[in-house]
Amino acid sequence: PPCTDELRAAGVARVVHAASDPTPQAAGGGEVLRAAGVAVRSGLLAEEVEQGPLRAWLHFARTGRPHVTWKYAATLDGRSAAVDGTSKWISSAPSRAEVHRLRARVDAIVAGTGTVLADDPHLTARDEDGRLLDRQPLRVVVGDRPLPPGARVLDDAAETLLLPGGDPAAVLDALAARGAVDVLLEGGPRLAGAFVAAGCVHRVLAYIAPMLLGSGPTALGEAGVASISQAWRWRIERTTMSGPDVRVSAVPIGRG
Repeated sequence: PPCTDELRAAGVARVVHAASDPTPQAAGGGEVLRAAGVAVRSGLLAEEVEQGPLRAWLHFARTGRPHVTWKYAATLDGRSAAVDGTSKWISSAPSRAEVHRLRARVDAIVAGTGTVLADDPHLTARDEDGRLLDRQPLRVVVGDRPLPPGARVLDDAAETLLLPGGDPAAVLDALAARGAVDVLLEGGPRLAGAFVAAGCVHRVLAYIAPMLLGSGPTALGEAGVASISQAWRWRIERTTMSGPDVRVSAVPIGRG
């Protein structure tokens, strides 16, 4: 309403917008402007806007739950670590720097206790020299296993939320209650599989490194698929280079 009133008062004759506001308290501005004689065109570049800067906010406004991007790095043969568990570094320095910039933009980073116990990650946003960036996301650790007192994720670099259990819907409800809109899932294959199986991954961001391991853990664990007819189908919306790696962004389109 405030924008609509200002546009009418300013005598604006034509308004072009991409996406309509889905929130009840703000919807309907286009109709008000049309009734006042303003030429209104809607839907211009709607897909680009809805899958771009407004992606997470629109999802939250429509569903009441955060938008989840599952980010992972893997080799050409789909391995997320070597057989001995080492994974530093599968992705390149440019890819890691890009991920840290992404971390600084999201509201929360989610990982499981298994990942925290195995890798002892900071789950913070840092620059190329390891310094903390100005904005830090909420660190969320999901699971029932206790963390050691010296775990890096428990330091004072950022706030950490410990959530017992592992139900993806319950995790997202807890984050929604805290106002989290944009969430980055960085857990291991078990947690990622649980989120995929529950239909709680809304974008996949994969960094594929030009490397072969031949054995070792895969990026995704059990995801509720027993047959090819049950496969989760995705649409690749963008493929770009990130240093020597290939960055793939994909969104879900259904099953089967």
